[in-house]
Parts: sequence; C-alpha cells; structure tokens
Amino acid sequence: MNRYLAVMLTGFNVLLVSGGSRFAIGLTLKPMAIDFDWSRSTISLAVFVSLVVSSTCMYLSGRLADRFNLTHVLAAGLLISAAGIGLISYTSLPWLAFVLYGIIFAFGNGLTSLTPVGVLITRWFPDRIGLANAAAISGMGFGQLLMIAFLAVILVQSGWRPVYLWLGFANLMLVPFVLLVVRQWAGKENNPSKSTPSRVDGVDFATARKTPYFKRLIIIYMICGFQDFFVATHIVAYSLDQGIDTLWAGNILAVMGLMSVIGVILTGIWSDKSGPLMPTIVCFVIRIVLFTLILIQQDKLTITLFALGYGLTFLATAPLNVVFIRQAFGSFNLGTTTGFVSMAHQMAGGLGAFTGGVIFDQTGGYGAAFIFMLGLSLAGAFYTWTLVRPPENHMNARS
Repeated sequence: MNRYLAVMLTGFNVLLVSGGSRFAIGLTLKPMAIDFDWSRSTISLAVFVSLVVSSTCMYLSGRLADRFNLTHVLAAGLLISAAGIGLISYTSLPWLAFVLYGIIFAFGNGLTSLTPVGVLITRWFPDRIGLANAAAISGMGFGQLLMIAFLAVILVQSGWRPVYLWLGFANLMLVPFVLLVVRQWAGKENNPSKSTPSRVDGVDFATARKTPYFKRLIIIYMICGFQDFFVATHIVAYSLDQGIDTLWAGNILAVMGLMSVIGVILTGIWSDKSGPLMPTIVCFVIRIVLFTLILIQQDKLTITLFALGYGLTFLATAPLNVVFIRQAFGSFNLGTTTGFVSMAHQMAGGLGAFTGGVIFDQTGGYGAAFIFMLGLSLAGAFYTWTLVRPPENHMNARS
C-alpha cells in the first residue's frame, strides 16, 4: 500500500460508513414512527435537528482541517458517531432516541463528513481534484447501496433496533484503520502545520463569502440539499404508502446508492475536463424530468425509475463543491470555505426532510412536496447558469 492509496481508502471508507449511517433513518422511518407513536413530522424533525447539528460540525470540521491533523478529527468523529447511533437500539424513550440521533450521532457524523475528507483528498490530488474527490465520495454511494441493502434484510427479520446496533459497530470498527493505517502511510501530510503536497494560495474566507459568486453557490447547494434529504428521508415511506413491500422499498433506497456512485464518478471526470458548471446544470435538468414524471405516475415501476434516475444526481454535486471553491477562490482556507457551503447544504437538507413530514401529515400525501421540488429544480438550474462568469472575476470582489 502506498500513501496515495491509503489516503483514498481512508476517505472512501469513512464516507461509506458515514453515509450508510446517515441514510438509515429513511429505512426505519415508518417502523420507528409506529413503535414510538410518532408522527412522520416528529421523526422528520429529528432528522432536521440532526442535520442542523451535523452541518454546524461540518463547518467546525473544516476549520479543524485547516489547523489540525485530520486523522484525529476523523477518529474522534467515528467514536462519537458509534456511541450516538449504537445506543439508539437500546432505548425505549422517544426523547432519548431524539437526543442520541439528533445531537450526539449528528455531532460525530459532521466530523466524518464530506468536508474533512474533501480537504484530505484535495491536499493529495491537486491535479485531478474532481475525479479524486468523486472516487472518495463514491464511498457514500456504496455505503447507501451495501449497508442499506444489508440493513433492509435485518429490518425485515429482526425489526429496526438491530439496524442501529450494527451501525454503531461499523463506526467503531473503522477507528483503528484511521488511527493506525493512515498514520503509518499518510504521515505528516495530514497535518497542515507540517509540509503538504499541494501549494496553498487564494483569498481568505472573509473575502470569499462577500462575493456574489459565493452567495449564488450557497443558494445552489441549499436547493440541492433540500431536495436530497427530502428524497432520502421519505422515499421508502412513500413507496410503502403506494403498496410496495418493505424489502423492495428498502432496496429502492439502496439502489439509489449504486446509481449515485455512477453519477458522482461521471461528474468528477466531467468537471476535470470542462469545469463544474455544466455537470451541475445537467443534474438539475434531470431532476426537472424526474419530479414531473413522479407527479404524473405513481406505480411501482415509475417509483423505481424515479429512484434510479434521482440516484444519478444524488451525490453528483458533492465533489463539485471543492472544485467550485478552489477554482474561484484558491486553496487558502479551503476547509473553512467548503465547510460553510456544506453546512448550508446540510441545514437546507434538514429543512427538506422536515418539510416533507409536515406536508404528509397535513395533506396525507407527498404530491405538494413533489410540486415544490420541481420548482426548486428549475430555480437550481437558473442559479447555476448565473455562475457562467469566469471564477477569476470574483477572486478580489468585495461587494
């Protein structure tokens, strides 16, 4: 094993477990609601709180990534995640499950998110930033595919509680890999206070956040996050509502993970060749088609096709965040700047998950939510097109 492979495997494995753990709530939403006698909006509120906490920690992890050894940041996040999500399986108190998932697990999950992994990968692969980040971020897709498919079987056979016990175990088992293998092979380059493989230049975060380019980028990623976590949280429950069996519904979420791997690799390669603009626009165009389709037809085949198509776009913009930021503002404060964008993405995602639950409880279905998602897709395509101006025009903007 060489250093580059160690770095890549670290990012991949951390995001595999982190992603699989995060999306499990969508798999268990309906049985947990029945067991705890919660409405879907209550569980969706737990998802919202979780995403607010984890998104705040994404920003924190970005600042930590600019200052400290990333090995320590990732290992601490995995330990906290393991404790928070694993203990959910033992509680019969709804408020405690809320705290364990919405606060403790969310805190750890934020420290093992796209932000620190993206910084880690970018330090080592500055010339192929899109593809390298896509390869690491595909771990989230594989986590959603492999872990959710496995957990769907556990759910059918044993109920929702063992699902969270297995997730806690998975997070815990990854800690020795991060602490021992990565420290041995990646060495000092994980610490920004030591020598790093790539040159650090560009503008600081305080300057970047005042630019029109950055503000529009925030809007785009908030729209993307709002849609992503609405779909991830509610697609299984929606499928069950339409009469689809539990195992098939769970595998719909899992197969979205497989498609997201394809989508994220394709957009990573595409962005290395032509920049991040067109891949992002195409993602929103695909979503326009899909939300229109699901509004017209709601049978098993259509829902499955919707999930497959949406999966292609599900994580596709994730590796493009760091590409947009580095292209426009350079590598200085890269962790802090990308962390802020990821924080906005996650917070909007929490709002999307919660909004879906509220709409269902108020209307008895998801039709109004799908109409809203269609409108957001149109807005996302428009705002992405406004970034067509060359990033260098914004490097020294102060307005």
